[in-house]
Amino acid sequence: MVGVLLLVGIVVALFVGFNIGGSTTGPAFGPAVGSDAISKTGAAALMAVFFFVGAWTIGRRVVDKLGEELITSASVFTIETSIVVLFFIGGALFVGNYFGVPASTSMTAVGSIAGLGVATGSLDWVIMGEIAVWWIVAPIVGFWVSGMIGRYLYPRINRWVAIDSSDGALMELDRSGVVPRPVPGPNTTRREMFGGIVVILIGCLMAFSSGTSNIANAIAPLVGAGVEMEMMILLGCGAVAVGAFTIARRTLDTLGNDITDLPLTAAIVVAIVSSTIVIGLSAIGIPASFVIIATTSIVGLGWGRATRTATLSGGVRGEESPSVSVGALAAEEPGEEVPEIGKEEPKDIPAASDLFDPSTTGRVLIMQNVVPVLSTVGAYVTFTILFRFFW
Repeated sequence: MVGVLLLVGIVVALFVGFNIGGSTTGPAFGPAVGSDAISKTGAAALMAVFFFVGAWTIGRRVVDKLGEELITSASVFTIETSIVVLFFIGGALFVGNYFGVPASTSMTAVGSIAGLGVATGSLDWVIMGEIAVWWIVAPIVGFWVSGMIGRYLYPRINRWVAIDSSDGALMELDRSGVVPRPVPGPNTTRREMFGGIVVILIGCLMAFSSGTSNIANAIAPLVGAGVEMEMMILLGCGAVAVGAFTIARRTLDTLGNDITDLPLTAAIVVAIVSSTIVIGLSAIGIPASFVIIATTSIVGLGWGRATRTATLSGGVRGEESPSVSVGALAAEEPGEEVPEIGKEEPKDIPAASDLFDPSTTGRVLIMQNVVPVLSTVGAYVTFTILFRFFW
């Protein structure tokens, strides 16, 4: 009987890993895919490799934290309770992936475990409070840092980087030899190639960071119940890879194309801001809300670009010139003079709707809050009933 339950638990854990691959590949490589720096297949392959490296190294610490420290009573985690927790994690993440919105795996997993802890009176509220505070602070920091960059610094950064997306793919596969190798696209410039490589490397760094924090969301309950960690890491990473190659295509579209139009410079800004915050949280032992931070960084940059204020020239001296809130971020050509805020030519400024999609953003933010609530409430109600009548 125990063997059958263990098999069921592993299958459910693999389902969770599959959905983690679907929900975290978008934030990591959405900017690179959206700027045509890499294909969806290439992004999935890199996600699988670097997620495994992060999970096998630093990820063990987060597994211990969620599997042993968040719940004060070791007897609470059994194969049976682990299956129920993983069911709610995987089910809630699948809802987000089905709608093409990458939900936060950390919030969903911790919510499910917290539901178990509250129902059994074994939740460590100090650790839970510490995690929750950082979950509130980190997305706000990501939004405002990216927003201020988009509003005040983006044109100058774009001038320094001087990368503009050309038509066609940034890189292609040369299949003339025995082993296919990546080569520059037909219209790719040297500076564009450099920028594309940078944003892909940053995506790899984000995939590594995701592995350090998100592998625990798939396997921590079973490891807490006594299953071998190394075996579960290998199985979990395999499931993440499958999710990255399949269901992640929807979230790559959402974060790479639908929320905001990302040229290479914008992709680099988003990746640096979000990956820096995620690494900082991992360094202090907090299971990072990877998806939320990356998404709010994208939204913040899009909002900042869309709300640059252009002051119309020709006002009467001594009177305040009228201001127009517009998306003031046309991609400058290399060597072009960057206008100061308030000195842009309105005819050269794209509409805000071309840079920032409020309807898609609203759908993303709503779903990213609904999914963790589903897992938390569902786990709490279920365990309250089960422990009352069966344990």
